[in-house]
Amino acid sequence: MSLRLRIATRKSQLAVWQAEHVRDRLQALYPESEVGLLPMSSQGDDMQDVSLARIGGKGLFIKALEDAMLRGEAELAVHSMKDVPARMPEGFALAAVLDRGDPRDAFVSNRFARFDELPAGARLGTSSQRRAAIACWLRPDLQVSTLRGNVQTRLRRLDEGRFDAILLAAAGLRRLGLESRITEVLDTTRFLPAIGQGALGIEVRADDERLYQRVRALAHADSEDCLRAERALNARLGGSCATPLAGYAVLEGQDGLHLRAFLGLPDGSRVVTDAVRGPRGEAQALGTRLAERMLAHGADELLAQLGADI
Repeated sequence: MSLRLRIATRKSQLAVWQAEHVRDRLQALYPESEVGLLPMSSQGDDMQDVSLARIGGKGLFIKALEDAMLRGEAELAVHSMKDVPARMPEGFALAAVLDRGDPRDAFVSNRFARFDELPAGARLGTSSQRRAAIACWLRPDLQVSTLRGNVQTRLRRLDEGRFDAILLAAAGLRRLGLESRITEVLDTTRFLPAIGQGALGIEVRADDERLYQRVRALAHADSEDCLRAERALNARLGGSCATPLAGYAVLEGQDGLHLRAFLGLPDGSRVVTDAVRGPRGEAQALGTRLAERMLAHGADELLAQLGADI
């Protein structure tokens, strides 16, 4: 049966790449259907000179796309899963998570080959509170500053000499054909990835059961189990883009799952880390369990302080 689908997407080059990737996958799966893009600007894109934490968080990036779906201008939206709130808003459903790309962070510098080679006082730029907290925790001697804008804007500011190095998502650089700019891919044992980093999700209206089932054909079970654990951790801790929180799950063997987490203050002065293992069939429960353990070991105090600082 043919379908006419419109994918709401932000206008940035990376967002369009992600939407085109899903378009091509859907077109291959349903060759008689017509799948197009609806590029849009969001409030988060329009306010580049303001911290995301101050204007409502990464949810701003997807609200405009959801509004377009409610108006009937688009049938689905594609998101980087690290931008998707832990709890979906009423009226919407996450139909599928695709096979996850590279979840790691990338160190990019024109002067230094590795993160550990940065000298004391070096200027490090990042748009992520999580990356800033981890960098400060590992290297309190660095000057870590906020760096917003699309990938090309951030690279340009590095090239202009405003920073000695910047931190970006490896997956985004690879998807844009900018892999050559990666100086070092950072090991997850030190730079724990953001929840959902590297994964793409497809959102639909909750009442569109027919489309939901069709999109489910693109779902990747392994990635969804890992994301289920990570997002349950985030939901229990009440994390947002303003929270320096990391959570990363990997499968072990046929039926196991290993979930690690990090929560810290933006200056890295206090952190809580922990990990759990268990059956992948209990992914959501594992995420909640790990969050409870972290709360019992000081995460509640950190979250209270973070809330007061926002």
